[in-house]
Amino acid sequence: QVQLVESGGGLVQAGGSLILSCAASGRTFSSYAMGWFRQAPGKEREFVAAITWNGGSTSYADSVKGRFTISRDNAKNTVYLQMNSLKPEDTAVYYCAASYLSHGARSLEYDYWGQGTQVTVSS
Repeated sequence: QVQLVESGGGLVQAGGSLILSCAASGRTFSSYAMGWFRQAPGKEREFVAAITWNGGSTSYADSVKGRFTISRDNAKNTVYLQMNSLKPEDTAVYYCAASYLSHGARSLEYDYWGQGTQVTVSS
């Protein structure tokens, strides 16, 4: 069992930056690939970024590539999402998720989810 708690969301102006954190409980955090997803009002949840268990490989949605960076610190049981050059269309609730088998882009591949943190980007 893994419990995930996101933090770091807030209100930021377009062009600004935020760092989201996701703290995981449990001793097996390093066994899991981690992902970030987001859901805007009236839209489906979409993939943002993912990272393998050891941080050796990352993947990004085209919409955030070059602006967002996912990283993890297994000693701290934490995964991060550095978000730069934010745009109003990045406004959404951001969720972190853990997957035992995959670091893919489909939400069905993920076993555990956090409650989400709101990111609002004003124009």
